[in-house]
Order: sequence, then structure tokens, then C-alpha cells
Amino acid sequence: MSPRVVIILTVVAAFAVSAGIITWIVQPHPVAMFGAGEASTQPASAADRLEHREKFFGGDTTRDIRGGQEMKPRW
Repeated sequence: MSPRVVIILTVVAAFAVSAGIITWIVQPHPVAMFGAGEASTQPASAADRLEHREKFFGGDTTRDIRGGQEMKPRW
């Protein structure tokens, strides 16, 4: 094989690999929710998403957190 053919085949192979990687990165992937067992997708409706956020970030409503605790850095 001549060096020109080797260069052309190398460029074509590099283009094919990069196109495959770009296609794999760009395609949408389902987002897994923590604690759902197997990988499941996000809830479809806005109300379901809001309810999930409230459960995740809600916290304990019976605790008074307004005063907080002073942060003491350990230098």
C-alpha cells in the first residue's frame, strides 16, 4: 500500500470514530432518580417533578433552624 492510501484510511477511520463519539454524547440519555431501584426516567408531569423536589429538599418541618449553629473553621 502506498503512503497516500494509508493516510486517507487513517483520516477516514479517525472521522468515523469521532462521529460515533459525538453521536453518543449528543443523544439524550434517561436521567436516573436516586433510590428508584433500577434506572428510571424522571416523572413526566410538572406536578410529579415538584413533588419529588419537595420530598428531596423538604427537610424536617418540626425543627427550628432559624438560629442555626455558628460555623467554626478548622484552620
